[in-house]
Amino acid sequence: MKTKRLIWIVAMAVMTLGAQAQEELMKYGDFETWVTRSIKESAIIGGKTKTLVEVGPNMKYTPKVYKNQGGSPWATSNIYAHVSGISKTNTSVYRDTHNGGSCIKLRTHVEGVKVLGVVNIHVIAAGSVFTGEMVEPITSSSNPFRYLNLGIPFTRRPKGVKFDYKVFLSDSTCTRMTGFSRKKEMPYKDYPDVQCVLQKRWEDEEGNIHALRVGTLIHRFTSPTKTWQEGRTFDIHYGDITGQSFYRNYMGLITGDATMYATNSKGKQVKIMEEGWADANETPTHLILKFNSSCCGAYIGSPGNTLWLDNVKLVY
Repeated sequence: MKTKRLIWIVAMAVMTLGAQAQEELMKYGDFETWVTRSIKESAIIGGKTKTLVEVGPNMKYTPKVYKNQGGSPWATSNIYAHVSGISKTNTSVYRDTHNGGSCIKLRTHVEGVKVLGVVNIHVIAAGSVFTGEMVEPITSSSNPFRYLNLGIPFTRRPKGVKFDYKVFLSDSTCTRMTGFSRKKEMPYKDYPDVQCVLQKRWEDEEGNIHALRVGTLIHRFTSPTKTWQEGRTFDIHYGDITGQSFYRNYMGLITGDATMYATNSKGKQVKIMEEGWADANETPTHLILKFNSSCCGAYIGSPGNTLWLDNVKLVY
């Protein structure tokens, strides 16, 4: 009996180790270490020094233009802009606490700037963390997506994405504020979301980036959570999902006026044009994993919407 019990214990231990091995923490995905950078804004808008955080090793970063540090796959919507000779920052991603350690907090807010203490400009700014890079400095408020180098090289086929999260949904209506037009209430709701898109990409002779959609996970958090949701796994679906019962229009291919950009081999920012659905057994070349406090696009959202994240893992 003792021998049988020993065999059972060993078998259970092996099974437990096997289950653990199927989960892989994304690098810096526990959000325990952070890069901090301090940027002095132009005197014409107040001249304050702002501190921004980035996901990476514990260090201080002194250049204004940020480059991912320590091999971090993560970029954020905390940015340094230099427009018409004026230096400005935006902070919508923060370090917060969870279970005695650190986590990341993404928040949608109204970012304001007062020029010479008189002219007020306000825009909606959402918090985002994503695999890829932010191409700084931001030199124009037109089409901010073109400053995102979305995705990292990736050739594996995970079953899902696992993470801890907490959601706060504000009572604010979904609003469009670009800073250069009137405030406009939008006829739809705004929610935080997670997007995991696996693509097979290639580049043509002109430097255009083409892609097929290999895997898809897009989930909108439509309800607030009173407490942290620990270790929730969201499935990645492979191949053409348009005929599936869970499919929604926002899960479809990004075509036409694409909002996905990447840096091509010539060092230029170009649109990623998804041209179709890949075979369900296809191997991807790139992974886009993106968490957002708002799902509605540039300069649109519900101020106050907040998404907390921790322990981001890929499940195999």
